[in-house]
Amino acid sequence: MVQHVQTKDAYQDVQQKHEIKRPVVKNCIKAFLIGGLICLIGQIITTFYIYFFDFTEYTAGNPTVATLIFITMLLTGFGLYEKIAQFSGAGTAVPVTGFGNAVISSAIEHRSEGFVLGVGSNMLKLAGPVIVYGVFAAFVIAIIKTIILTIGGI
Repeated sequence: MVQHVQTKDAYQDVQQKHEIKRPVVKNCIKAFLIGGLICLIGQIITTFYIYFFDFTEYTAGNPTVATLIFITMLLTGFGLYEKIAQFSGAGTAVPVTGFGNAVISSAIEHRSEGFVLGVGSNMLKLAGPVIVYGVFAAFVIAIIKTIILTIGGI
């Protein structure tokens, strides 16, 4: 038993010596800056739609999201989005562009299998759960809000 404990401790010492140190703060700053840049681009697109196409602040959201996904599609198709994602990490995964990239990447990857069985079915493997969880979360939040308003809160 003593031999086992010494071996375990020795292994952990060797593991800690060879473990790659991750620059967590640096990665967080890069993710924050690139994610913020994506959001800034989204805000610029929203402002563009408001001033040039007579959308309101409430109605400009849908075409803004569609435009961001279209830009993501182009960047993914040309292989640029992956390079940006490698640099920024989670900064590109969190906004809607990360979702668009995941759907588009799987469509590109499976295009050789055909449009229905390849692109269509594999493209929605990621989109399905994301949509289900989003709808479920919205449902739960709506229930909570209804309960709070019924009780007489907020």
